[in-house]
Amino acid sequence: MIEVRNLVKRFGLKTILKGLDFDAQPGEFVGLLGPNGAGKTTFLRILASLSRPNLGLVRLAGYRLPQQAAQVRRRLGVLSHQPLLYGDLTAEENLRFYGRMYNVQNYAARQKEVLELVDLSKRADDLVRTFSRGMQQRLSIARAVLHDPDILLLDEPYTGLDQDASAMLDEVLRQIAAQGRTVVMTSHDLARAAELGTRFDVLTRGKIAASASRDQIPQDGLLAFYRKALLDAEKEPRRQKKEAAGG
Repeated sequence: MIEVRNLVKRFGLKTILKGLDFDAQPGEFVGLLGPNGAGKTTFLRILASLSRPNLGLVRLAGYRLPQQAAQVRRRLGVLSHQPLLYGDLTAEENLRFYGRMYNVQNYAARQKEVLELVDLSKRADDLVRTFSRGMQQRLSIARAVLHDPDILLLDEPYTGLDQDASAMLDEVLRQIAAQGRTVVMTSHDLARAAELGTRFDVLTRGKIAASASRDQIPQDGLLAFYRKALLDAEKEPRRQKKEAAGG
């Protein structure tokens, strides 16, 4: 469903992604982990066709980016820590706007379905600016899945949510994952990623340093896996330098 080869992204003289390779199969929930500044958001923006790579192959649902961005966007739902909603519109009006953008068929039935999914049916006619942060994020999920995308990209979706709102988002994401969508989620919360993910990739120094399925990681072992991946990535340049020097 997602295929990335030798992805390079530069901002001026700084190279953020350095020949990154990545795959995601249909139905996988990939927890994309990494320290601040590792390039996780940059990577998701490229997958979302919001940023162009300098080099490399990027293909989603069989379509190549950036050449076939329009086709990709119809198969894609995106959620970040910014709700991307219109505060002076109601929940229903927000969904109707996006429904028209994506030419959603049977819109009335689909709108009802996604509002029930995120438990906002009773607030459909309320202005979004009256919603709590958690409610706005739940509506953002409804917006992201309204057109029934095959792929969902989540960039730190729990930022700013309290405990109750986070628990609600957990349940919604479990339901979405159970529907067979391919999900890629960046997160600094390893415990939450461990509960939701079926696979975990560590992005650091511009590349995927380690990748493992849930079954390959011992229970409560995600933190150890993450730390080892970062440590090994730090050692690699020194090892390569020593080999080049003939040591």
